[in-house]
Amino acid sequence: MTASQPTGGSVFLVEDEVMIRMMVADMLEELGYSVAAEAGELADAIRLAETTEFDIAILDVNVNGKVISPVADVIQKRGRPFIFATGYGAQGLPEEFRDRPTLQKPFQMDTLAKVLESALKKATV
Repeated sequence: MTASQPTGGSVFLVEDEVMIRMMVADMLEELGYSVAAEAGELADAIRLAETTEFDIAILDVNVNGKVISPVADVIQKRGRPFIFATGYGAQGLPEEFRDRPTLQKPFQMDTLAKVLESALKKATV
């Protein structure tokens, strides 16, 4: 029996709430994406952002009270697309990244699919 190859690509997921991270990972897999790596702490997220191969990242804006900017900086320098997930709206985003795609928490699977697809298309243009 062979495992089917995910069709959507690989995702690096940073979310400090374990239950939310598990739920988003399940949504991603249901949508045909694979989860390349997960982090719930800023230090882990920075290390994984530097070393993990992934197609796109989903970043919680506030990770245990710390702003995600250092992780976004690493991903941007690597030339990879990323999406922010936040319950604070666009005003909660780090100022230098307010032009990035955002998922407003809580979000549904269809919204996740649309934002991922759009961000990946823009990245290949």
